[in-house]
Amino acid sequence: MLPLLAPDRARAIAAGLSRVHILVIGDAMLDKFIAGRVTRISPEAPVPVVMFDHESHRIGGAANVAHNITALGGLATLVAVSGQDEAAATLASACRDASIAPVLIGDSARPTTTKVRIVTERNQQVARVDYEMDAEVTGEVEQRIITTVQQYSSDASAIVVSDYLKGGVTARVMRAATAAGKERGIPVLVDPKIPHIDYYAGVTVITPNHQEAEIAANMRVRTEDDARGAARAFRERAGCGAVLMTRGDQGMWLLASDAEGSLPASAREVADVTGAGDTVIATMALALATGATLTEAARLANEAAGIVVAKFGPSVVTPAELLRAFDTTANA
Repeated sequence: MLPLLAPDRARAIAAGLSRVHILVIGDAMLDKFIAGRVTRISPEAPVPVVMFDHESHRIGGAANVAHNITALGGLATLVAVSGQDEAAATLASACRDASIAPVLIGDSARPTTTKVRIVTERNQQVARVDYEMDAEVTGEVEQRIITTVQQYSSDASAIVVSDYLKGGVTARVMRAATAAGKERGIPVLVDPKIPHIDYYAGVTVITPNHQEAEIAANMRVRTEDDARGAARAFRERAGCGAVLMTRGDQGMWLLASDAEGSLPASAREVADVTGAGDTVIATMALALATGATLTEAARLANEAAGIVVAKFGPSVVTPAELLRAFDTTANA
């Protein structure tokens, strides 16, 4: 078990969050919800008929990472590829509403990644329609992303790469992010996808979930000994400094140069795990940028994840919610 984080220390870290700027790079997306009431089954096919009531949208993917950063009081600049379409304008506007500075690199060859969910009045998902192109960006679009990363990393306190395999994170983009972090002496964190694991060499910390760790390590993760072995294998394969493996209801496992151990799950009630990984990496980045240790940052991220999974859809955590969790549980 990793050392506990005292409420006084949690408050001290939280007090510094508003002074840091995080550069978020990756695959931003728009989550659209069409909500209604199910009253009958269609006579045309065995599917429910949803009587439309309202629709709404939220920002997801890398944009949700940035939103978690601003909700916790930090400053966030988002660099991401988008289409040149109405969804891009909606995404940019929603980012500004969330106090994010969006720098969307428009690519006329692709749509803005959009996930349309049809849900009932009880938040049960009936169907999902995805608009996306997952081919990696190339040529001028890729170079514009790299140039933008170099520009906006100059005053960042940490860099987060949110990789959803939607094309915005390439080997060259990743090298630019890692080089910028090294030049500035700031942490670089990655929420990974296994097909890109060779891209992440040299970053500060990677936050795989346990399925991703299993694939990378070629082993099952069922016990804490398994988690230890998988984290070590993942770190060796990725060539990173530290690994924070998220394990759902089994909590987390941290492997760092000066710490190794487990964190029990802090969730009391689980409504929706969508975006929980975004919350974890956003909280980690902010805490590290304020000078917290990896263990302290992991403790904060664990509590933040426990709060956000009790909410529906991509959601965020506020400083008050996070500190209340520490005052209540003392992160035992």
